[in-house]
Amino acid sequence: MSVDPSHIRIPIEDVRPCVHGGLRPAKAVVGEAVEVTALVFAEGSAVLGAEAVLYAPDGRTVRRHAMREREPGTDRWAADVTPDTIGRWTFAVAAWTDPMAAWQRDAVIKVHADVDTGVTLEDGIQLFERALAQAPDDTARSTLHTALGLLRDDARSPLDRLAAATAPEVRALLSAHPLRERRTESVALPLLVERERALFGSWYEFFPRSEGAVVREGEPPRSGTFRTAAERLPAIAAMGFDVVYLPPIHPIGTTFRKGPNNSLSPGPHDVGVPWAIGSPEGGHDAVHPDLGTLKDFDAFVHRARDLHLEVALDFALQCSPDHPWADKHPEWFQHRADGSIAYAENPPKKYQDIYPLAFDRDMPGLITETVRLLRFWMDHGVRIFRVDNPHTKPVAFWEQVLGTINATDPDVIFLAEAFTRPAMMRTLAAIGFQQSYTYFTWRNTKQELTSYVQELAEETAAYMRPNFFVNTPDILPEFLQNGGRPAFELRAVLAATLSPAWGVYSGYELCENTPLQPGGEDYLDSEKYQLRPRDWESAEHTGHTIAPLITTLNAIRRRHPALHRLRSVHFHSTDNDQVIAYSRHEPGDTVLVVVNLDPHHPQEATVHLDRARLGITPGATLRVRDELSDATFVWGEANFVRLTPGVSPAHVCAVE
Repeated sequence: MSVDPSHIRIPIEDVRPCVHGGLRPAKAVVGEAVEVTALVFAEGSAVLGAEAVLYAPDGRTVRRHAMREREPGTDRWAADVTPDTIGRWTFAVAAWTDPMAAWQRDAVIKVHADVDTGVTLEDGIQLFERALAQAPDDTARSTLHTALGLLRDDARSPLDRLAAATAPEVRALLSAHPLRERRTESVALPLLVERERALFGSWYEFFPRSEGAVVREGEPPRSGTFRTAAERLPAIAAMGFDVVYLPPIHPIGTTFRKGPNNSLSPGPHDVGVPWAIGSPEGGHDAVHPDLGTLKDFDAFVHRARDLHLEVALDFALQCSPDHPWADKHPEWFQHRADGSIAYAENPPKKYQDIYPLAFDRDMPGLITETVRLLRFWMDHGVRIFRVDNPHTKPVAFWEQVLGTINATDPDVIFLAEAFTRPAMMRTLAAIGFQQSYTYFTWRNTKQELTSYVQELAEETAAYMRPNFFVNTPDILPEFLQNGGRPAFELRAVLAATLSPAWGVYSGYELCENTPLQPGGEDYLDSEKYQLRPRDWESAEHTGHTIAPLITTLNAIRRRHPALHRLRSVHFHSTDNDQVIAYSRHEPGDTVLVVVNLDPHHPQEATVHLDRARLGITPGATLRVRDELSDATFVWGEANFVRLTPGVSPAHVCAVE
């Protein structure tokens, strides 16, 4: 439908945040301040006013937030809006000309120059009469009535009459309740508001089958169960994690089962890869018999909930050759020329134990079944899903599945495990995934970290929420392989303070870093292929764990609202590229972080603080407390730091 240009008196352009031209919503969480901006301008020398108008999901509640021009002459106006309930909000930008403000500006010039004084003051009288008629309360009416009386009093000098009409209290009142002419409102844009866990949280991944497992030389291994895995939950909660993420818990196929270290020659007691889902015992809506029953899983979820932990479940749309779907729904799979089902490949890697789905053959059927499976696990207490390789499935498929689930259950969260091209990662976020894995795992230098975090906090922050996992069962980064314990410590500090959401895979606290082979990222004796019980008690007694550091970091995150948000990061200058410094700020809370990026050597640097971003007046100092060491410092614009790996890898300072 065309718009009559005569009704658009004031151009309002480039309204942000805007995702895919408004086709998809920008995102926020409850209580998160979202900056709304727009280019607002008009012909001539009119004085403009603007506001961000926020419409609540109920369609009735309207909240208005005054906008200000960011910098004079830029025409870019901005205001923060803060939605307070889950739901689909909308927002717009409204603008108007302010004849009173224009008159006050011009009258000061004219009356002081004695140019058109009489008619200028008469114009002011008429504007004040209008303002008085729309005064919001008795106090405002009294202030305006007094000013109007003095402005009308021609026994007073023109300058005195003008002074009454431009007094500070009068200007403040008229600024808060302006006369509005030519009011124009932009097209409304969508804003999806979700629960805070969609943005902020600490994740811990572990394999239930390894907890309580018994592996002895010469004996068949015995799997851990949901009951033995539940015994690990108090320790995870004590480290301050919010989410416990489980790899697939379903029956595992035996056809082409993989052995230790991805061997193609498994032994009779090898347990297989959890992502090779499906056997005669069932598929995606069943649990592996070795782990227990659905009732045992329910008990695990309840135990986690008692400890204030949420359970996230892996959702992998792929099948072993033994999955019930292979017989019941052969049309859901791609077939090769010889009639056999094609197994998964990522050349040169081959996954003979996994059949990927073929979505073009029966996408409606796959959508229906996927929604059913998700709702099945939702009924068993799961409200978070980590989706395996979503980038290998059609975007349209996920948009329909996630839209269907979140339409009735907006609290359900989906994390995209999509280590893939930027365009696909961004699109998956835009169409509904609440969180995404990122490239953080491979960003190590000061320049790499700075540019990547700025991209996430600025360019894509309106719709893509990062989760900084420091490692995964598939990824043992080279930096951790070569940096020893100090590398694990500094990467934990970076992940926990650079992103509102971060995560570790079990064994990170023990600094496990032996690769399968040099130059690769696979773990030796990877837990994907075998049971791997860990001696947590011994590690704690001997100090061979960085769990105390992780616990401290998670406690710091919970204390500081500034670390709950994505957009507020700012990098400060250092004169050593091995030292990175940044701050996060929310009203009433500022955290300043300095990290040594070199796991092998002490590093010294001078940190130059950006005074404007920290609210420091020239010549003033800051009192900061390092929450890792409890030391207190007084910092100014330039500050010397020395950080030693294994002793003091970083400062995480609260600005007091």
